[in-house]
Amino acid sequence: MAKNTICLWYDKDAEAAARFYAETFPDSAVGAVIRAPGDYPSGQQGDVLVVEFTVAGIPCIGLNGGTAFQHNEAFSFQIATDDQQETDRYWNAIVGNGGRESECGWCKDRWGVSWQITPRILTEALAIGGDEAKRAFDAMMTMKKIDVKAIEAARRG
Repeated sequence: MAKNTICLWYDKDAEAAARFYAETFPDSAVGAVIRAPGDYPSGQQGDVLVVEFTVAGIPCIGLNGGTAFQHNEAFSFQIATDDQQETDRYWNAIVGNGGRESECGWCKDRWGVSWQITPRILTEALAIGGDEAKRAFDAMMTMKKIDVKAIEAARRG
């Protein structure tokens, strides 16, 4: 296990979430699946307790801790995409697997984890500053999934 690992709290679906992430994003994998050695408040001996996994190169663990805590937008994975096809692929995988759309390139997976599917052209435009950044930002504010062609057009004015 890495020295610094992101821990994500799930009700009972840490393994399913980890497998979905591994199937969806490159440089992702499921590692150890650790079962509870005894009963605990939200599970029983033998239930999956912890799953080690990697999402786009980031080491994580999923903890099946029960319903005490829920995910929110204070934590999100941001996935940089190179084009509309890659943006669509990730967005559609997350939303199409029981997730839901939000605003400005954000969506949530079926477990409530927030994702920002962000084309690099948008990030580059915002970093430039000035009128070009403002036009790209204003265009983004009207979107759910980011439309690369619309961002390109906004950048040009």
